[in-house]
Amino acid sequence: MLSESKIRDMFARKGTIAVVGLSDRPIRASHSVARFLQREGHRIIPVNPTLQGPILGEQPYARLRDVDVPIDIVDIFRRSEYVPEIVEDAIAIGARVIWMQLGIMHEEAAARAEAAGLDVVMNRCTAIEYGRVMP
Repeated sequence: MLSESKIRDMFARKGTIAVVGLSDRPIRASHSVARFLQREGHRIIPVNPTLQGPILGEQPYARLRDVDVPIDIVDIFRRSEYVPEIVEDAIAIGARVIWMQLGIMHEEAAARAEAAGLDVVMNRCTAIEYGRVMP
């Protein structure tokens, strides 16, 4: 698990965040969290095969492996059973961090990510943690 200072440093870099499972419905948590992170200076990359057009000003991708820009954080809004495949994709594209949102945990996938050199956060909300650790 990442320390508070590492989480603060990660957010301070203002990197690119692939939001896997991003919804085009503003009422959904994935949408509001992505919009919040975007307002804080991060580039958001939508990853969801059902999205047809731009969302939050960005073109969506069907799969994480389709993303053609470097990704710092993979923010997962999918059920836990989908996490292992997402982790494998994150490793393949050279992401730095796997972040599983509230209610999402997968110990084996987390261990796989860490063994591949990625930092891992489970069962925590990026927006809540951002508000907690950033000045």
